[in-house]
Amino acid sequence: MTSTNSVPSPPPFGRTAVAMVTPFRADGTPDLDGARRLAAHLVAEGCDGIVLSGTTGESPTTTDAEKEALVRAVVEAVGDRARITAGVGTGDTRHGTELARAAERAGAGGLLVLPPPYSRPGQEAAAHHLRTIADATGLPVMLYDIPGRTGTTLAADTLLRLAEHPRIRGVKDCAYDLMKTAKVLAATDLAYYAGCDEQTLPLRAIGAVGCVSTVANAAPREVRAVLDAYDAGDPAKATRRHLRLVPLIEAMMDGGHPGAVTAKALLNALGLPAGPVRAPLLAAGPEVTSELMAALKAAQQ
Repeated sequence: MTSTNSVPSPPPFGRTAVAMVTPFRADGTPDLDGARRLAAHLVAEGCDGIVLSGTTGESPTTTDAEKEALVRAVVEAVGDRARITAGVGTGDTRHGTELARAAERAGAGGLLVLPPPYSRPGQEAAAHHLRTIADATGLPVMLYDIPGRTGTTLAADTLLRLAEHPRIRGVKDCAYDLMKTAKVLAATDLAYYAGCDEQTLPLRAIGAVGCVSTVANAAPREVRAVLDAYDAGDPAKATRRHLRLVPLIEAMMDGGHPGAVTAKALLNALGLPAGPVRAPLLAAGPEVTSELMAALKAAQQ
């Protein structure tokens, strides 16, 4: 396939997609009413995609039943106003196919699939894992290239081969490898999404279609505004908006606390559904939350 670096219309997993937190009640049980309210809020504020049960959604500590219930709740809340993509990451290929089928039954519009973490398979084994899960349903698949967490880098040649699969449609790019990203964009029609907020505008400039943003939990309008400005033909305005977000991105993603922790701290401070994080994560303290709120207010000016 040959890419023109144009944006598919519409992109298969939305354009401004949010890596939504999984709200919990004070006792640590899932807050499905809160998930419905948060999803509706994020869509109303400009997100046209919601990615559930990813890194920010604390997927390692939610059960299969909780993941399925979360998809059902969010689909019920937003209907066709946003594309709902369900994370089905697991180190067990058989388990991954089960999660994929459950997400499809629950109404998800797409799947987020990563290479098996921890076992660190070779390229052919990783590709087999991803193809097998893509074969399990009729849903489009977004590959999650995040070697810092999985321990497996998806090589450019592997991505080129995977792009031939009819249901593998996109990549959430957290690989921090611009050369690889550019090579795959140039040679395929895969829809690329910046999975690291600081790369949303740089990757859009070379052909990515959008982002899967943790920061959009707290600042959905501001994240979308970067892409809106660029796609309206005003790269200077897009740059200004992107740079205004950088201190908030740094505070949320590079301050020593995972994005799930910082996103929930901000949502709780804003009075939006989030609740506690699950162990082994620890909640942000008052000082960190205050710093996060200051960064958010500055980004919104």
